[in-house]
Amino acid sequence: MNRRFNRRIQSGTLPGRVEERDIMSKRQSQKYKIDRRMGENIWGRPKSPINSRPYGPGQHGQRRKGKTSDFGLQLMAKQKLKGYYGNITEKQFRRIYAEAQRLRGNTAEQLIGLLESRLDAIVYRAKFVPTVFAARQFVNHGHVKVNGRKVNIASYRCKPGDVIEVREKSRQMALVLEALESQERDFIDYVDVDAKAMKATYVRTPDFAEVPYPVRMEPNLVVEFYSS
Repeated sequence: MNRRFNRRIQSGTLPGRVEERDIMSKRQSQKYKIDRRMGENIWGRPKSPINSRPYGPGQHGQRRKGKTSDFGLQLMAKQKLKGYYGNITEKQFRRIYAEAQRLRGNTAEQLIGLLESRLDAIVYRAKFVPTVFAARQFVNHGHVKVNGRKVNIASYRCKPGDVIEVREKSRQMALVLEALESQERDFIDYVDVDAKAMKATYVRTPDFAEVPYPVRMEPNLVVEFYSS
């Protein structure tokens, strides 16, 4: 949101509801733009525009595409995985990849494990919020505790055994109640959720095959991208 808009909010020339609507439309626009750029409904959401317009954004979006090069496929795999986790910045994503590379074992598997260990990812998997974008905002605004302490860093690395919960004052938020009741996503084995108490335990780091991506992710191509 630009400074001029902020000044209008503060001066009272725009109601707070307009500000909230502007923020929400901005978030929706961001994630839907990623869907259309990728040409896939990467979060499996029924409202994604790609369901009705299966082509890229802009006036040239419907043009026939030529064969994609190996580099193009690697880049697309990286952008799709990065976008899925809330469109992480390139700097952050490269740092996560570098850490995965230093760990023992398969780098692609380690990369997925590190991404799934992020606090915003676990909040999303626990169904405390409807989207990974909302998960980041939810954490940043101080609505989450880890092992009894407030944590407001979305990229915070959770360890197996950590207990993540919605703060008591935030448990009646419509966003949370609607997300927990939604049938859009299922709970997963590596995050044990007590929906009534709004608590979740991060049980273990998952294998790539366990992560419920709605579309095909190719972390092996991401490794190739950074290795080339």
